[in-house]
Amino acid sequence: QVQVVESGGGLVQPGGSLRLSCTASGRTFSSYVMGWYRQAPGKQREWATSLTSFGNTNTADSVKGRFTISRDNAKNTVYLQMNSLKPEDTAVYYCNVRQLGTSNNYWGQGTQVTVSS
Repeated sequence: QVQVVESGGGLVQPGGSLRLSCTASGRTFSSYVMGWYRQAPGKQREWATSLTSFGNTNTADSVKGRFTISRDNAKNTVYLQMNSLKPEDTAVYYCNVRQLGTSNNYWGQGTQVTVSS
């Protein structure tokens, strides 16, 4: 089993920055995708950005240029650096770990990000 834990959410003013962390523990995978999703009130969960074990990254147009995903392999941690935050970025942010080539798919509990003055 894999445990996924997010941290770093909070309240930030528009234009501000925040960095989220996602740590995976338990089993380790040689081939995986770690991604960040978000769910705003009354809306469906949407993908924001992801990073593969091969170092490839992809980012949704809605956050491209403002959000950056990175990782620290030694800590089994992925980060989401969010800059130039907007009120519409307010959501619960979830980390997802998916083992490539399998149906193994794990979610964290989510961390709340609120962008408001």
